[in-house]
Amino acid sequence: MKEVVVLSGKGGTGKTSFVGSLAALAKNAVLADCDVDAADLRLLLQPAMREKHDFWSGQTALIDEEKCTRCGLCQEVCRFKAIADYQVIPISCEGCGFCAHVCPTGAITMKENMAGQYFISDTTYGTLVHARLGIAQENSGKLVALVRQKAKELEAEYIISDGPPGIGCPVISSLSGASLALLVTEPTLSGIHDLERVIEVCQHFNVLALVCINKYDINEDNTRQIEKYCRSQGIDIIAKIPFDKVVTEAMIRGLPVVKYSNGKVSRQINLLWQSIVERLTTDKGDHHADIRI
Repeated sequence: MKEVVVLSGKGGTGKTSFVGSLAALAKNAVLADCDVDAADLRLLLQPAMREKHDFWSGQTALIDEEKCTRCGLCQEVCRFKAIADYQVIPISCEGCGFCAHVCPTGAITMKENMAGQYFISDTTYGTLVHARLGIAQENSGKLVALVRQKAKELEAEYIISDGPPGIGCPVISSLSGASLALLVTEPTLSGIHDLERVIEVCQHFNVLALVCINKYDINEDNTRQIEKYCRSQGIDIIAKIPFDKVVTEAMIRGLPVVKYSNGKVSRQINLLWQSIVERLTTDKGDHHADIRI
C-alpha cells in the first residue's frame, strides 16, 4: 500500500478539499482523517458509519474517600495543583501517578481515560477511518497513529490521509513512514513561513515532499517566492491551482470539486493526482514532473 499524506503547515489552505477530490479520483483507496482535533473530511464525504470504538489513553488520579486520611501529602506533592480539598481536578491532572505513589494508605489509584473515539465508515469513494478526540484530551498523536494503523489493516492500493495542520506531534505521527507528502500552501506570508517549516519536517523524516500552490493567482509575487524557495530545496511544485468560487460552491453542496465541475480547477487536480501516481511508481530522484497550467 502506498500512503499519501496531505499536509499544509497551517490551517485554511484547502487541504481537506484536495483530499476529498483525490479520494474521488483514486480508484482503490482507503481514506484516513488524521486531523483528530478537527476531523472535517466527513463533512465533505458524508460517510455512513460502520464501526464505532472507544479510544483509551492516559490516566487520571482517583481518590477513595473511605481510605483517605486527609493527610494532605498528595496536595503538597502535586506540582500541577490538580488536587484541592482532597478531590482531584480531572482537567488539571497530568496522569503522572506521583500522588498514588506517595499516598501512605493507598487511597489513590490511576484510572485510564476514555480520550475519544474512532470510526470506520463507508463513503462513495471508499472506506474512511476517522476519529474524534475528547474535549480537553491530549494524546492526539497516539490517536493519529491508531487511525493510520486501522487504515493499513484495510486492503487497498492507496491510503490517502488528511493530515493535521502545523508541525507538532500529530503531524509527525501522520507523516512518519508515509510514501509521499503533498504539501498544500497558499501565496501568503504565513503560508510561505509554515510551508518552510513543514518541508523541514518532511526532510527530517526523509519523506518525499511535493508542493501544490492553491489560489496561486491571488498574489503572484508570493507564488514566485514559493517557487524560488522550493527550487533551492530541490522540491517540485506539481500543481498551481487558480482561485475559483466553484470550490466553495462544491463544498456547500457536500461534493468534491472534481465531481461538481469539469472546469480548470478540476482539470488541474486530475493532473495533480496523475503526478502523484507517477511519483509513487518511480524513484525519488528519477522523475521531475512539470507544472501543467
